[in-house]
Amino acid sequence: MLSRVGLPITVGVARTKFLAKVASGVAKPDGLLEVAPDRELEFLHPLDVSRLWGVGDVTAEKLRSRGLTKVGDVAILPEAALVAMLGRASGRHLHALAHNRDPRPIEVGRRRRSIGSQRALGRSPKSPATLDAVLAGLVDRVSRRMRNAGRSGRTVTLRLRFDDFTRATRSHTLPQATDQTRAILITARALLRAAQPLIAAQGITMIGISVGNLENEAALQLALPFDKAANNELDSALDQVKDKFGTDAITRGILLGKRQGLEMPMLPD
Repeated sequence: MLSRVGLPITVGVARTKFLAKVASGVAKPDGLLEVAPDRELEFLHPLDVSRLWGVGDVTAEKLRSRGLTKVGDVAILPEAALVAMLGRASGRHLHALAHNRDPRPIEVGRRRRSIGSQRALGRSPKSPATLDAVLAGLVDRVSRRMRNAGRSGRTVTLRLRFDDFTRATRSHTLPQATDQTRAILITARALLRAAQPLIAAQGITMIGISVGNLENEAALQLALPFDKAANNELDSALDQVKDKFGTDAITRGILLGKRQGLEMPMLPD
């Protein structure tokens, strides 16, 4: 990842989700750390108590005030002592993690529940036309990713962040799942129009779009009557051009000369 796109990536490998996450944190900012099954507790117990999942500043201070500074210190205590100190749920939770007991199963082959993209805008005022152009670019990106993954979705969600760092979401669920750029864009534009008074009052620093309630295209029931303006052929032709000549080979007129922001490499769906 560092050689390809200039970004560091850290990976932790272990038998449990919890320990893999801890290993990833220890290996940051750029590394690969594998914890062998025969040295799990040897790796875990010398770490600071803050490495335990669910231990924030308050809980960490409570543990340290009782002389429990390392994960191994927590592991030595009986579960009943931790329950008396932290409460039933937290005490049992930390006692299990301190012994690397994490019953959550590893799920493989699970596909993402939504596909989306967002763009930071800075703090300067943005006209409705500028926001519409950004939105169109995001929808083009999201719908193309959906088609590449063979997914269609029903719920279009608009995400906004304002000058005061507050956020808002607006969503609309379509009667049928779709991966058509035109249908998603029409819905997204309606959501953006409805949010314009809020944007005018509070400013905007980020806009995002996502499509949820995803379904596999192979399992979709075709709707009757068939929509002559579905634009399937146009979407397919544009995808082929971009696949062959790059994403900048063809674009909307409103996006000419405008930067679309960084597009990060995505893992397969």
